[in-house]
Amino acid sequence: MPDALLAAQLGAHALGFIFHPKSPRYVAPDAARAIIALLPPFVLSVGVFVDEEAQAVQDLAARVGLDWLQLHGSEPPDYCRSLGRRVIKGFRIKDEASLAALAPYQEACQAFLLDTYKKDRIGGTGEAFDWHLAREAQKYGPIILAGGLTPANVARAVDVAQPQAVDVASGVEAAPGKKDPEKLKRFFAALGGRG
Repeated sequence: MPDALLAAQLGAHALGFIFHPKSPRYVAPDAARAIIALLPPFVLSVGVFVDEEAQAVQDLAARVGLDWLQLHGSEPPDYCRSLGRRVIKGFRIKDEASLAALAPYQEACQAFLLDTYKKDRIGGTGEAFDWHLAREAQKYGPIILAGGLTPANVARAVDVAQPQAVDVASGVEAAPGKKDPEKLKRFFAALGGRG
């Protein structure tokens, strides 16, 4: 809980809650609900899911109080539309050809999160991809840049990719799921009002 509140205090516009049980950053729904109840009024809550049944996602979103849903599996566009909430669809980017996968989702999702492709990993790689690709991806919709962002490189990443938002996890952690307060402060300082 202190991690979430510090991030909000530093200027985070949204906080992600990972509901994928296989993730080292998994958070139990009751714990997420308790944190969300303490967030300032204009900090959004984002639930992260991977190939979960639509009804289970809808039920958990209502129970916990999620503002957005972020999907990182093989969910098709119709699935995204069926959820009845604002959806961010995550894509793993390897090269320019990877961007074509976004096209079918333009009408189904409100934003795209771009992370680094790594075989057998659905996200959270801690590695960066070519940020110029994120700029090119904006023709499909609003882009959230993820993948290998740190206090040392986030300003450059924003300058190159020009995303609507950035998403950070391992780049500001002391251990998976546990933020390092000093890294978090340096990350927001590096954004210098861009975040």
